[in-house]
Amino acid sequence: MDTPCSSTLTRIARVREVLLDNALDALLVPSADPHLSEYLPARWQARQWLSGFTGSMATLAITATHAALFADSRYWVQAEAELDGSGIALVKIPAGNANAHIDWLLEHVPSGGRVAADGAVLGLAAARTLESTLAAKGIALDTSRDLISLVWPARPALPIDAVYAHAPPYATVPRSAKLAALRAAMHELGATHHFISSVDDVAWLTNLRGADVQYNPVFLAHLLVDADSARLFIADGKVDAQLAATLAADRVTLEPYAEAGAALSSLPPAATLLIDPRRVTHGLIAQVPKSVRTIEALNPSTRAKSRKNADEAAHIRAAMLEDGVAMCEFYAWFEQALGRERVTELTIDEKLSAARARRPGFVGLSFPVIAGFNANGAMPHYRATPASHAVIEGNGLLLIDSGGQYLGGTTDITRVWPIGESSAAMKRDYTLVLKGTLALSRTRFPRGTLGPMLDAIARAPLWAEGIEFGHGTGHGVGYFLNVHEGPQTISKAIPDATMAMEAGMITSIEPGVYRAGHWGVRIENLVMNVPAVTPEGDTFAEMLEFETLTLCPIDTRCIDFALLREDERTWLNGYHAMVRERLAPRLTGDARAWLEARTAAI
Repeated sequence: MDTPCSSTLTRIARVREVLLDNALDALLVPSADPHLSEYLPARWQARQWLSGFTGSMATLAITATHAALFADSRYWVQAEAELDGSGIALVKIPAGNANAHIDWLLEHVPSGGRVAADGAVLGLAAARTLESTLAAKGIALDTSRDLISLVWPARPALPIDAVYAHAPPYATVPRSAKLAALRAAMHELGATHHFISSVDDVAWLTNLRGADVQYNPVFLAHLLVDADSARLFIADGKVDAQLAATLAADRVTLEPYAEAGAALSSLPPAATLLIDPRRVTHGLIAQVPKSVRTIEALNPSTRAKSRKNADEAAHIRAAMLEDGVAMCEFYAWFEQALGRERVTELTIDEKLSAARARRPGFVGLSFPVIAGFNANGAMPHYRATPASHAVIEGNGLLLIDSGGQYLGGTTDITRVWPIGESSAAMKRDYTLVLKGTLALSRTRFPRGTLGPMLDAIARAPLWAEGIEFGHGTGHGVGYFLNVHEGPQTISKAIPDATMAMEAGMITSIEPGVYRAGHWGVRIENLVMNVPAVTPEGDTFAEMLEFETLTLCPIDTRCIDFALLREDERTWLNGYHAMVRERLAPRLTGDARAWLEARTAAI
């Protein structure tokens, strides 16, 4: 029977045979699909299939004699374990270094060599950087072939799940109105056509949802919009006749998924095509005729969907309420079960997911439950498996990061709970993270502030103690869409104008501390940008603040109160009072008693 490592060795050897047969020196395998999605359908899990590394983000490079996986600090511990014995070296990417794999290729591919990468899954902006950097050393980039199909004989087919309408009242703006607004933006930019590949943009614009990508209610499709119509490139059979007729009434026609490239190649010579180079692949845009002028800018829909309107905000608050009820019911059970029955990280996944599934409007999880006890919590993207998981017993910290997809919104929350006795070092880390969460949650800032400019506010309490974390402080969140959504981000990313913070945007706040081999701490709430309000009830002109949306107690038993200021205690008590006020009427019995105990003032 093959072991994971033996399978990886066999697959890498087959890649090397294909490289030799095609006079190639290296193969680059990104974590990507033709839509540059974060979470991938099985067909495009080539990097995982080849390397055995199961994390969601990494890049694999293979030459005749070397292989390397490039991953950031969220995955280092996991990658070291999963790559052990595979012959694949882990290259640890420092924060902000997106081109480490290019540097590696420059070292391992000779001048005059050729590097292969499938243009169908290589982002346009990434391809340009890769091609120009390699060319400077005399190395050619070949994006014309899909070599993965030559080495993966049982490669999964395209997903076939049906597409369905995201209907009122949750779809608060008609499809026709969204397309009209998009065409107005196109006209302002001087574009006659706009090609969209990002699946969340396509789903939002068309008021459709699907199940092609696990944990994200999206579907595989491209959209080509002109002044009069829109062409949706989607696999046959995914849209039923009734829905197709509804789309046709809004001048949206269905065409085969594989025909998107041909449609681009048939654009009229006088066309002006709007594309987002960070959200479309090199392979597709390479088919656009040279006579067609292109305009490169952020997809207008990406900015539009990030700004939730008042009706959407109301639905999101209702979804947060359902999510809060589910968590109270789960945590009440959890604390009673500890010491009385065997509880593992897998049990937490099962019970918490079941509690969410009982709530009205629940569709599915927004990402796999992360339940990490002690050392496992130090891996930001840890996932318990039947073969490897911890029993919740003894002393330590339990980190639970989870979320749900509801018809009226997407949730994402992280809490840390003490199990048995917590050491002074644990309490110190917990309190420093809490201070970071509170510092950013209380911040006011001018409208248009670039999200990365806010990042240091959450890190400052940790930096003051010489502590850093490797992931971003906050990511945008969709509206019954992807749990990670742009264009805003609160991170160390190099700021650009697309990251401007506007009213209605929803972002996470989630600083952390990770002690490898010991414990991890992360406290995460979702917040929405709203106009800042004075104590007198007036609004500050052009100033924004955060409305905390997440409804779940933040455990106070881990706090080192000597590190917490009075104003921080006041904010936390106010938050807990709000959580109790909103959730208590929906709870009874043990769940309500748990809520009241965990929201008691400090």
